[in-house]
Amino acid sequence: MDTTYIYTYSGYEDELSLRELEMRALFGSESQTNILESTVKIDPSRSPFIKERIGVIFEGESMEVLLEKLADFQVTGDTFKVIFVKNGEETFANRRSIEREAGLRIQGTADILHPERLLAVMHVNGRWVFGDYVKSESVWFHHQQKPHQYSTALSTRVARAVVNIAIPNPAGIKAIDPCCGIGTVLIEALSMGIEIEGSDNNPVILAGTRENVTHFGLSCDVKFKDMRDITDHYDVAIIDLPYNLCSVISPEEQLEMLQSARRFADKVVVVTVEPIDPILIEAGFEIVDRGAAKKGVFIREVIVCR
Repeated sequence: MDTTYIYTYSGYEDELSLRELEMRALFGSESQTNILESTVKIDPSRSPFIKERIGVIFEGESMEVLLEKLADFQVTGDTFKVIFVKNGEETFANRRSIEREAGLRIQGTADILHPERLLAVMHVNGRWVFGDYVKSESVWFHHQQKPHQYSTALSTRVARAVVNIAIPNPAGIKAIDPCCGIGTVLIEALSMGIEIEGSDNNPVILAGTRENVTHFGLSCDVKFKDMRDITDHYDVAIIDLPYNLCSVISPEEQLEMLQSARRFADKVVVVTVEPIDPILIEAGFEIVDRGAAKKGVFIREVIVCR
């Protein structure tokens, strides 16, 4: 029987569309609440929206039933700690009481300060669950402090979500960011162990791009190349289309770029600030999903194409 994993989510209202698109990419479904249940196991630190994950070991229709099951549960080799995952208006005292009750039932050595194994109790979707607990680390947040910045670059938070949307299953995937700019997408992908290359036709920024990548102990090829000249083949391309006054491109150039991407990548995720559906269709793509990354009135569309 497949393990059920419970993920809790957080985020802002402006991020809802992007969060749901990432959910569909990672899990094949979405949730309208801050909780998602799935048999798909994802490292919660991959997503900028996931707070934590519980891998369910036991569940019961009441806390009393769950505690009975815990009496037969043994933790061997590791010290442990039980955490109550809040999902509602439970009081602090009630949460601590449940943690103590659960901890006392488990056979093993508890360690409140430095546990080697974290376990969790939660009331979710009408029943009580118990299982292994993993808290998300905001890896993307640490990547904000790059040596070189670019005013129109994606935020590290959005870039991480876009990488997950483009590459939900990294195993065996070869990816490229052919308009890599200062390297925000590259850094997020590389930090998740994804094989990715970068290129850009602006030679002025590439030294900074390479320094940004190595600053975090990462490495990949970053080439000075126009994406229309790419000849290698990739499973996925992530394209944040240029749009500011210094890199304005015409619809004809957009079409040429996207036709090139159609040739060298099986799947393309395009980030754009202007409507480009007709150009994508003319380039030969099928649009399979989409979402939006908002910041006030500024909106970036994220479009998944094959």
